[in-house]
Amino acid sequence: MLNEVADGVWVRQSEWVWSNAVVVRGDDGLILVDPGIDGSDLEQLADDVEQLGTPVVAGFATHPHWDHLLWHARFGDVPRYATAGCAQLASEARERAQAMAAESATGIPLELIALLTPIPADGGGVPGQLVEHQAHAVGHAALLLADRGVLIAGDMLSDVLIPLLDPRRPDQLTAYETALDQLAEAVRQVNVLVPGHGAVAEGPEVAARIAADRAYLEALRRGEEPVDVRLEQDWLAGPHQSNQKQALVTGHEH
Repeated sequence: MLNEVADGVWVRQSEWVWSNAVVVRGDDGLILVDPGIDGSDLEQLADDVEQLGTPVVAGFATHPHWDHLLWHARFGDVPRYATAGCAQLASEARERAQAMAAESATGIPLELIALLTPIPADGGGVPGQLVEHQAHAVGHAALLLADRGVLIAGDMLSDVLIPLLDPRRPDQLTAYETALDQLAEAVRQVNVLVPGHGAVAEGPEVAARIAADRAYLEALRRGEEPVDVRLEQDWLAGPHQSNQKQALVTGHEH
């Protein structure tokens, strides 16, 4: 079910890691941001979108991880935009994304995964402003809809996921801290935050998400164990250990 969180911004959450698909009304039609996750989710999203009575004119992928690269024929053969870095990496790693999707979920149209186009300078009909950074994944971008007071954050600022550093790239700790500075600027202009995974934040909770991620990263910098309620989820133990290893390497380099 679509939940309207602001004027012309709807969110549908899937059970798979509390993933949020976002529907944004633009000047010419609807833009689907990170639609997902499994086939039944995509079908239900298509049903919900049809009920809005406005055509889908574009898609947008916040970053090149498989669960953000999905599509369904019912959304239409329209441009699916991303930053240049995201589009390039998604193209290069398309087979891997298809394999991970097939392994992790059911009923996904694998042939439609990761067919992205670099977003044109005029935005291609995608409203708002991109906040591009290098945390978590190459070419990661949040979508700031300042006129509606909404930030669509991709895989950042979640209440269920800790910051997830990209293990394949150097000094992700600094990249993440820089990204939080950029997002903090954007957050000052909004009162609704839609993360890629987890609950939508409103009001004071938006700034609290930034503070929680900063506190986690600062603890990593100091080589201390973060006090973070998100770490009570057993399945985050592996990613957390990976983050700690990265922070250790970064600390030795600086």
